[in-house]
Amino acid sequence: MTRYAAMFERLRTRGEGAFGAFVMLGDPDLTTSASILDALVEGGADMLEVGIPFSDPVADGPVIQAAAVRALAGGTRTADCFRLLGGFRARHPDVPVGILTYANLVMARGREAFYGAAADAGVDSVLVADVPLIEAGPFLAAARSAGVAPVLIAAPNTPLERLARIAEEGEGYTYCVARAGVTGADAEVRFAGDVIAALRAAGAPPPVLGFGISEPEHVRLALEAGAEGVISGSAIVERIARGEEVREFIAQMKAATLP
Repeated sequence: MTRYAAMFERLRTRGEGAFGAFVMLGDPDLTTSASILDALVEGGADMLEVGIPFSDPVADGPVIQAAAVRALAGGTRTADCFRLLGGFRARHPDVPVGILTYANLVMARGREAFYGAAADAGVDSVLVADVPLIEAGPFLAAARSAGVAPVLIAAPNTPLERLARIAEEGEGYTYCVARAGVTGADAEVRFAGDVIAALRAAGAPPPVLGFGISEPEHVRLALEAGAEGVISGSAIVERIARGEEVREFIAQMKAATLP
């Protein structure tokens, strides 16, 4: 059983949803980043999603873009991120970890080499945010060859026939975006109940809602809409930028997943 499958099964038996936390690796520096990853788990995050610093993160809003800029300015490179994740895996053998990245970073290293390095670091999944499903074949093949789950994105405007393919091709979990546009912490979040229902009907990997999840009420509403979990990013990254400790916020968000 994969770490994702084991996590979702464990949470279902408890009647809980999954809380996923996103951070940018290397922000504000590699040493602090390692401590932040530990703090996310200590605060109660069930799964982690992490970014590799990139100069043109087209799916990300200003908060996460700024984090990438800080990490790059501090000298963080892709190889550093894999070392950071390898250290995390040694400390936390059971917590699922996924990378959210972009095609340029994968292709710069080479698909097979990138996914191989991810597997060696103990990474469970990779989501390549700017590769559409029609061009995803080689990425899917490289991921599976390395034993890494290819996570795919479902959006509110994704056609039903494409949702069926996402259900067939995706692994680990399905990243459901709450709205069109880029990442960011929203005051109000729209919940893609129809998309989630269609994915469930098609037998997709568990739907996890992201983009805009910034307060406990968003978590509760997402789970009520049928999601098996949520991912919060900008709200966490913003706190890191202010130099705040994140454990308490993570604990509050995780508490909203409890029955």
